[in-house]
Amino acid sequence: MIEKLKTLSTEALAKVAASTDTESLRAVELEFLGRKGRLTEILRGLKDLSGEEKGQVGKLSNEVKIEIEAAIAAKFGELEHAKFAKLAETEWIDPTQPGEKAERGTLHPLTQFIREAEKVFEKMGFAVATGPQIEDDFHTFTALNIPADHPARDAQDTLFIENSDGKLLRPQTSSVQIRWMQEHKPPFRIIAPGRVFRKDDVDASHSPMFHQLEGLVVDRDISLANMKAVMEEAVRQLINPDAKFRFRTSYFPFVEPGLEMDMSCTICSGRGCPACKKTGWIEIVGCGLVHPNVLKNVGVDATQWSGFAFGFGLDRMVMLRHEIKDLRLVFENDLRFLEQF
Repeated sequence: MIEKLKTLSTEALAKVAASTDTESLRAVELEFLGRKGRLTEILRGLKDLSGEEKGQVGKLSNEVKIEIEAAIAAKFGELEHAKFAKLAETEWIDPTQPGEKAERGTLHPLTQFIREAEKVFEKMGFAVATGPQIEDDFHTFTALNIPADHPARDAQDTLFIENSDGKLLRPQTSSVQIRWMQEHKPPFRIIAPGRVFRKDDVDASHSPMFHQLEGLVVDRDISLANMKAVMEEAVRQLINPDAKFRFRTSYFPFVEPGLEMDMSCTICSGRGCPACKKTGWIEIVGCGLVHPNVLKNVGVDATQWSGFAFGFGLDRMVMLRHEIKDLRLVFENDLRFLEQF
């Protein structure tokens, strides 16, 4: 058995020395030192030896095991060193060379425009108000002078949420105005920019998700002249200092009288195109004097206070500013389009 141990040691050390990678070295370790390895088989025969032989073989077995383990550890260190030495040659870098320039993104054109619009209105004394995108019936309809049986409800393709006890995706940010008036006392001036949702994608200037910037002023002795001055100044600063405007009477339940303000189409210079429906004009804002019923619904005395409200379509304003022919480009996230901004 002693001869077997000497032979085993010689073979093991030779195979360790011949190993060229860590995988083959692990195989040698299992062959000789594993639970079913060759050294373990020899040790199982110790029970058949006499006491003197058992001591000699046991001592030599420990020496062989220690020798093989030391050889394996040394070989493993040698292979690891060689691997990293090779990496140093193949993956060497020159730290003095300039690195690759990191690409930087830009703000989305809508985000850019909203931030600029907020600055323009803040200079005119407006505060920025926000509210939830999931709304209830009162803040969306009832408080805005649109009771349950009002035909105006049928004019909007509202997106209701199933099994939500009447919750809906807000179709306009007017609900933010209602929440503000419930929590503040006049006078005040606010704008409410944000996402709104309607089942509406009939042409190049509509989308089921779009952005509005609604405004509200409540003060004493407010007139249409005040409203006209604010809106025209804002559009001239944000889109075109030479813009032309026209006002048309319209109906909105929450204002009286109600108007729509159109701006001359910057995409076709008034000649007519798909974006302006061949008219040369694009509607960008609905507006009017706040209906007394709306003030009453939020606890504001309509005999003492008056106001005006307006709602800009931010997406259309971005179209006009950058001469974008199809609104859907703004939402498709095509880098070829977004990189232009």
